[in-house]
Amino acid sequence: MNTPQRREEARKQAREMVSKMTLEEKISQLDYRSKDIPHLQVKEYNYWSEGLHGVARAGVATMFPQAIGLAAMFDEELLEEVAEAISLEARAKYHAFEGKEDFDIYKGLTYWSPNINIFRDPRWGRGQETYGEDPYLTSRLGVAFIQGLQGTGEYLRIAACAKHFAAHSGPEELRHGFQAEVSPKDLYETYLPAFKAAVQEAEVESVMGAYSGINGIPMCIHDEMINGLLREDWGFEGHFVSDYYALEDIAKNHKYSKDHTETMALALKAGLDLCAGNIAPLTKEALERGLIQEEQVTTAVERLYTTRFLLGMYEEECEYNQISYDVVDSPEHQRLNLEATRRSIVLLKNEGILPLEKTKLNAISVIGPNANSRIALTGNYHGTASRYHTVLEGIQDYVVDSTKVYYAEGCHLYKDNVEGRLAKADDREAEAEIVAERSDVIILSLGLDSTIEGEQGDAGNSYGSGDRLDLGLPGRQEKLLRRMLEVGKPVIVLLHAGGSIVLNGLEDHPNLKAILQCWYPGSLGGRAIAELLFGEYSPSGKLPVTFYKRMEDLPSFTDYSMKDRTYRYLEKEPLYPFGFGLTYSEVVLQNLQITEIRENEGIEVAVSVKNTGERIVEEVVQFYIQDNESKWAPRNPRLALFKRIKVQPGEEKLLELTIDWNRLLVVDEDGKEKLDSSSFTLYAGLSQPDARSVHLKGSEPLTASLMIGN
Repeated sequence: MNTPQRREEARKQAREMVSKMTLEEKISQLDYRSKDIPHLQVKEYNYWSEGLHGVARAGVATMFPQAIGLAAMFDEELLEEVAEAISLEARAKYHAFEGKEDFDIYKGLTYWSPNINIFRDPRWGRGQETYGEDPYLTSRLGVAFIQGLQGTGEYLRIAACAKHFAAHSGPEELRHGFQAEVSPKDLYETYLPAFKAAVQEAEVESVMGAYSGINGIPMCIHDEMINGLLREDWGFEGHFVSDYYALEDIAKNHKYSKDHTETMALALKAGLDLCAGNIAPLTKEALERGLIQEEQVTTAVERLYTTRFLLGMYEEECEYNQISYDVVDSPEHQRLNLEATRRSIVLLKNEGILPLEKTKLNAISVIGPNANSRIALTGNYHGTASRYHTVLEGIQDYVVDSTKVYYAEGCHLYKDNVEGRLAKADDREAEAEIVAERSDVIILSLGLDSTIEGEQGDAGNSYGSGDRLDLGLPGRQEKLLRRMLEVGKPVIVLLHAGGSIVLNGLEDHPNLKAILQCWYPGSLGGRAIAELLFGEYSPSGKLPVTFYKRMEDLPSFTDYSMKDRTYRYLEKEPLYPFGFGLTYSEVVLQNLQITEIRENEGIEVAVSVKNTGERIVEEVVQFYIQDNESKWAPRNPRLALFKRIKVQPGEEKLLELTIDWNRLLVVDEDGKEKLDSSSFTLYAGLSQPDARSVHLKGSEPLTASLMIGN
C-alpha cells in the first residue's frame, strides 16, 4: 500500500489545491458529479464507478463470476488476482475515456466495490454481491479484493470502497427508512469485523454509508460510527461517501432531520465527505444558517482531493498512466476468469453420474429457462462481455459432433402468464419431455437471475423489490423438474442463483443424480460448467452460505439478531451446510496436531492431506474452533482458518498453518472482545463440523483439544 509518507504528501498537495478554491468551488466538489475548476486545471469528475466482479457499466470488460461465486472459491490469492485484473482494466478505460474528454458516470478511478455486508438472510436480493454469511471469511476476502484493486505501488491503482457501512442486509423494500435494531454483541461480532479489516489491514480508501440506520440513527449522519469508530478508533484516513440518495432519505423517509439543508450539515459534522445524490448544493444554505462552519467543508474536500492525489490523477509520472487498452478483456484475463469460474462452482450432490463420458452418450437434452440465458450468467452490477458462453453453448462446444444435443426451454423463468397467454397448455413442458425421452441424460438448468433478485429498482421483481419471497424455484420450474424426473432418465440439475435454492425434497429423488450450484458464473460460465460435467477438472467450490431447508426455519427478515441465523447460530439442521462442497475424488485428513501455542500471537497447527482417489483435485481444508467455556461463544464452532490445496492421486501433503490468536476471542454483551476461556476444541475438515456435513460427505472431522494458560 501507499506509505504514510506518501499519504502525507498527498494530503499536503490536497490542502494546497483546496486553499485556492472559492467557497462555491469547494461546495461543488462535495457532489459525486464534481464540477470542473478551470483556473486550477481541474476537470469535472464523477466518483461513481463499479467493479464488483469486473468493470461494470462501462463497455466491454472481463466478466468474472458474481461476488458470491468468487467467495465460493475460498481462495484469497486468486481473488486478489481477479481484483488486480479488474483494476488494470479500470485504469486502461479511465485513460481512454479521459483522452476523449468523457468524464461521465462509471468512467473514473473511484470504484464503489466491494460489498462486504453479511449475507445474514437468503431472501436478500443483494446477498449475491457479498462474500457470504461469515464475518471471518468476508474479512479475509474483502481484504484480498481491496488490496488487489488498490495495488502496492506508489500510487493507488484505483480507489476501493467498502460498502455498505455498517449493519445492512435488507429488506430492500424498506431500506430507505429502515432502522436495524442491533445489539452491541451482534454489531461487533458479526456486522463490523469485515469493515475493521478493510480499514486497518487493507487501508481501503473509501467507505460508503448505508441507506438504513442503526438503533435510531441513519448511518450517513452517524457521528459515533463515522467520526468515532471509523476515524478515531480504527484510524480510517480515506473519504466517506453516502449511498445514492441516502442523504435525501434522512429527512424524507427517516424523518430524522427537518430538511435536506440540515441533513447536509449533520452529514458533514459526522464525517461524511461526498454526497451521492442531489443535495450537496444546499451546503451553502447550511453555512448561511449557521448549521456548520466552512472549515468542515474544507476538511471534506481535502479528504476527497487526498484520494485524487493518491491516485496520481495530476501526475504525469504516475506508474499506471501507460497501461495499454489491450489489457481489457485480454487473453490473460480470460484465462484467469475461467480459473475463477471453475473454482466457484459447488457440487452439492453426485450419485456416481459425474463426470460424464461423452463417448458413452448418444444424446443429451439441455433443458430449462436458464439453459440458454445470458442474463443467468451475469448477476447484478455487471459489465459487458465480448462473448457469452451459456450452458447450452458450453455443452454444444464441448461435445461438438460426438453427441447429439437437444434443447428445450421447458418453461419461463418465473411467469405463468406469458404475453397474455396462459401457459397451462404445457406446450414447452411437452417439448422438453419429448427431447428428454430421446436422451441418455437430462441436464436441467434452473433457478433465478437478476430480473428476480438484486437491488431495488434494478430487478424486475417489483413485488419483492429485488428480494425473494421464498426459497423455492419460481414459476413453473418445480413442475418442470418433477416432470423431467418422471421421464425415468438420470437428471443433473444446475442451479443459477445468488444464494440457496430449495427443491422441496426433490433433492433426494432417485432420478436426480447430481446438483451443482453455479451462482451467476460470469461470461465463461457455460464453458466451465461443461468442462466440469465432463471431467476436465474436479469441482472444488464451497458454500459461503447456509442452505436452509425451509422458509419457516428463518427468523423475521427485519430481525437483525443473529439468533438462529447462519451456521454459527443455527439451531436446526441445514439442507446443505456452510463450507460444503464435493469433489470427484476422495481426500482424507489425518494426524491433526497443535504444534505450538504462541500466546497473543497464534496457534501453529499441522494436518496431513491425502488424495486416496484417482483424480487430481483441489480441496479447501477448513479449521473451526469451539469455545468450550464462555457464555459469549457462538452456539456452533466458527471458521478460524481455510486453505485451498491441490493434491495428486495418491499424494499426501503436510499442511502447516497458523491460526490467528484473535480467533479465540469472544464478544460480550457490550461489544468488547476478550479471551474468556481456557478450553477450546479445534476441528479440521473439508466442511463445517456438524451432523449434516458428516452425513453428506461421509467423514467425521478431526478434532484436537486446545488448552490456553495451563
